[in-house]
Amino acid sequence: MSQRKIVAVTGSLSRPSGTRRLVEDVARRIQSRSAASLTIVDVAELAADLGLTYARPAVSPTLENALLAIENADLIVAGSPIYKGSYSGFFKHLIDLVDYRALTGCPVALLATGGSDRHALAVEHQMRPLFASFDAATLPTAVFVVDRDIVDGRVTNETVLARLDRLVGEAATALERRVHAA
Repeated sequence: MSQRKIVAVTGSLSRPSGTRRLVEDVARRIQSRSAASLTIVDVAELAADLGLTYARPAVSPTLENALLAIENADLIVAGSPIYKGSYSGFFKHLIDLVDYRALTGCPVALLATGGSDRHALAVEHQMRPLFASFDAATLPTAVFVVDRDIVDGRVTNETVLARLDRLVGEAATALERRVHAA
């Protein structure tokens, strides 16, 4: 059996990024419960390549490697900051370049961050339908973290921490099921 592959996709252009830290922390927690490798795909690191690309045949080798990692994942942890009610444009552009057939059945853990509770439903109304269009298997629990609940890079809200724990459990179980079904 080949090694399981977790791919964490983070959609923030900021450095440092609270979204990246959240996505990476969740992915590492899932990884600690499995024998999986972890690849981080960060749009901040791909921004120059993404900005020059509008179609898959024209992507750089670096961007192609990122796309192949996403397409070959056994589990995706996807997170984006929410701006004006939706995920970041670079996050969407990256996902637009993914082969629409590649994510069928792939479990996807959804995370988002934002400055206001008013953006909380963007996970359900924007991110879940985006991955559903690929026939990916978005996990039941999705987590939105408002910026005020992140202090020194750590989530401090007990309710949010409990949701993150549930998401990690769902993701670890989904990863096991996917690998055994293959």
